Amino acid sequence: MDTRKLLPLLRACKNSKSLKQIKHIHQKVVTLGLQNDIYLCKNLINLYLSCHLYDHAKCVLDTMENPCEISLWNGLMASYTKNYMYVEALELFEKLLHYPYLKPDSYTYPSVIKACGGLCRFELGKQIHTCLIKTGLMMDIVVGSSLVGMYAKCNAFEKAMWLFNEMPQKDVACWNTVISCYYQSGNFEEALQYFSLMRKFEFEPDSVTITTAISSCARLLDLNRGMEIHKELINSGSLLDSFVSSALVEMYGRCGHLEKALEVFELMPKKTVVAWNSLISGYGLRGDSISCIRLLKRMYNEGVKPTLTTLSSLLMVCSRSARLLEGKFVHGYIIRNRIQPDVFINNSLMDLYFKCGRVGLAENIFKLVPKSKVVSWNVMISGYVAEGKLFEALGLFSEMRKSYVEPDAITCTSVLAACSQLAALDKGKEIHNLIMEKKFNNNEVVMGALLDMYAKCGAVDEAFSVFKCLPERDLVFWTSMITAYGSHGQAYEALKLFTEMLQSNVKPDRVSFLAVLSACGHAGLVDEGCHYFNQMINVYGIKPRVEHYSCLIDLLGRAGRLHEAYEILQRNPDIRDDVGLLSTLFSACRLHRNIDLGVEIARILIDKDPDDSSTYILLSNMYASAHKWDEVRKVRSKIKELGLKKNPGCSWIEINQNILPFFVEDNSHLHLELVYKCLSYLTGHMDDESKPFIYHFDVEH
Repeated sequence: MDTRKLLPLLRACKNSKSLKQIKHIHQKVVTLGLQNDIYLCKNLINLYLSCHLYDHAKCVLDTMENPCEISLWNGLMASYTKNYMYVEALELFEKLLHYPYLKPDSYTYPSVIKACGGLCRFELGKQIHTCLIKTGLMMDIVVGSSLVGMYAKCNAFEKAMWLFNEMPQKDVACWNTVISCYYQSGNFEEALQYFSLMRKFEFEPDSVTITTAISSCARLLDLNRGMEIHKELINSGSLLDSFVSSALVEMYGRCGHLEKALEVFELMPKKTVVAWNSLISGYGLRGDSISCIRLLKRMYNEGVKPTLTTLSSLLMVCSRSARLLEGKFVHGYIIRNRIQPDVFINNSLMDLYFKCGRVGLAENIFKLVPKSKVVSWNVMISGYVAEGKLFEALGLFSEMRKSYVEPDAITCTSVLAACSQLAALDKGKEIHNLIMEKKFNNNEVVMGALLDMYAKCGAVDEAFSVFKCLPERDLVFWTSMITAYGSHGQAYEALKLFTEMLQSNVKPDRVSFLAVLSACGHAGLVDEGCHYFNQMINVYGIKPRVEHYSCLIDLLGRAGRLHEAYEILQRNPDIRDDVGLLSTLFSACRLHRNIDLGVEIARILIDKDPDDSSTYILLSNMYASAHKWDEVRKVRSKIKELGLKKNPGCSWIEINQNILPFFVEDNSHLHLELVYKCLSYLTGHMDDESKPFIYHFDVEH
């Protein structure tokens, strides 16, 4: 059997792609000693490559004593780069250079250059560029285009654009390379500029160009330009392939024009999974989880298998709109179809269950996921903080550290938020040290959370030290520091800082004014508070909200200007019946023993919420302070009649960086007996202050 008989068999294998037959013919080639036949070997290599058997193809090349035909190398190298096997491509190129009679040509270099770009081998790319100049191959458009792409992928945009501009000839593929490079690097405006320039030079854009241009419009949310491109396509009678149509669906969906997105989608003869995903994402951005689920069901019925991207998009929209039922449907679909969820799906599921208040379900997911990725820990910690489970958040952070998972900026921000709400200063300082160690001190969000933590813990000096170290201070930082001073009785420092803020040309908003009004309230600066309240309205045109009125009512109430405060409420129909504001004024009436106004407000509050025990208790205390015992008995009888109870108080203490909570009448504490014994000693000492207080604790750790 010779070459003439083997070639038809190889051609037959090309159509059938029968691996068994290919290997059998390969064996015959070796047995007959034809392994150096260039034509046979080229066909064998191509057959193996068509079956994605790259090692077998390389074996054919390696067994040749004299692989002197460059096309043998080019085919294998092109297949390597096409399948992202960049390391193998460069190794093959290096081996090729050991054969001095073999000269790389215009088909060799595009593959090598693409591999350099894929691996960001900038220096090697430059060396090849020099070699191309010497050999004169730079005149080849494909080679030049490949070099432009390589420089762009290595983030050498100036070099890429200089080379593009210097190219004597350009084709559509070359323009596509530049436009795609800009798009992939996030420079969407520049991508559209070169798209316009390309048409100005009378190059006809192809499907790749148009897809990239429309996708750039989608990223920029530029509906007008996207519609303009679409209109031109319709007017020119161009057939929209699946890539262009999918890009249009995504563009319309992202820009909120879902009717048009659906219209383009329905006109697609074959709806790709990318198009389905784009439409689902579009409805997801609107928060329409019902339509997203309908699309999933339709997708399934039309025989299109959802990808992990599809499912992740669905879970994200369910999470954003807190749609538990729809989210459970997607979760059930994943389980029923035995889909192996990736890290994005698992994190989306945990986030969904936290947003819907189902903490236990989120914990069940977390138990099943690999614990090596910091992002999964972050979802759980931030979820606990959002749900007010602050002790659990700090406990999980400690567990994370023990698991040798390195925290990132998001972890630190979430843990600091928990420390803020618990006033856990020691734990907060520990995170501060971690921030400095990890060099997160340039992250504005982290530093804002750190400043807030110190402020909430009463460590105003430490908060100001953080504030001073900030390279740039935006409105949020100024407001946080003003709040810190105001909350801890340093009202004059707060007002001074507010003045500095205005002098720094930072325009205040409603939140910063709230901080100033709160500072005035804590210090009893009534006139100043009224001045800033009026300044907010008249100078900055900010309409006060309930919280601003709350500060003003509290300020006037503390100063005893009760009727003035009540008149403000009565004059404004938007806040006249606000329970919070009435409760604030009611507390002030009790403080200043204004029984008449207090009773009037109490009646309004009871009418609005007859089951709120706090109103009855405060009214009872008010009568007791005025020695109106008959009224006290009536109110307390009413409390008993309605079966109202006050919610138990909760407090906590931080000892050795551990947070220990305790409740009123809580008998579950481990050292309960010792606590009460110590309390008894303290009470005895307070009764007789002449005795020195000496008590020895004996607690087993």
